[in-house]
Amino acid sequence: MEKLYEGKAKVLYREGPDTLRVYFKDEATAFNAQKRGVIPGKGVVNNKVSSALFRYLEAHGVKTHFLEEVSEREMRVKRVAILPLEVILRFRAAGSFARRYGIKEGTPLPKPLLEFSLKSDALGDPLICENAVLALGLAEEAELEALKATTFRVGELLKGFFAERGLELVDFKLEFGKEDGEVLL
Repeated sequence: MEKLYEGKAKVLYREGPDTLRVYFKDEATAFNAQKRGVIPGKGVVNNKVSSALFRYLEAHGVKTHFLEEVSEREMRVKRVAILPLEVILRFRAAGSFARRYGIKEGTPLPKPLLEFSLKSDALGDPLICENAVLALGLAEEAELEALKATTFRVGELLKGFFAERGLELVDFKLEFGKEDGEVLL
C-alpha cells in the first residue's frame, strides 16, 4: 500500500482507487502538537472507539466515510475530497473556548455553540467565520449548511450515546469530506 499522508495521530494508505486504510498511531499531541508523547495502545483504543462511533452514527442515518474496521489499529474508509475545516460543537465552556473568553471551565452554555476553524497545522487551526469560508472558496453555502446540520445531529446523537454510559459530552470536533458532491463525515 502506498503511504499518502502521515499526521499526528494517524497514517493514511491508498488501498484501492476509492478506498484508504487508516492506521492509528500511539503518538499523542496537545496544544496543536507543541506537546508530544507516546501512549502505548492509544492507536488500538482510538480505532475501536472511532469504529464504534462511526457504526453508531451510520445506524442513525449520518452518512460517513467509514467502511469497516480491518484490524486492531486499522479501518477502511472511502476516499473523499477533504473540506479544509474543523467543525466544533460545544455544550460547556472548556479548553481554548474558556480561555479565549475568560469563562470558568465547565460553565454550561445556554445552547450548543458551533465554531469553525481552518484546518491548518501551520496556522494553528485558527477560528474562521462562515463569510470567510465562503469568500475563500473553502466550501459552498449549501455545504456549510450541511456541515452545520450534520454537526448538530451528531451532537444530539453523541450526547445521548455518552449519557447512556454515564458520561457527559462537553465538546467535540468533526471533519468532513465530499464524495461525488455529497458531504460525508
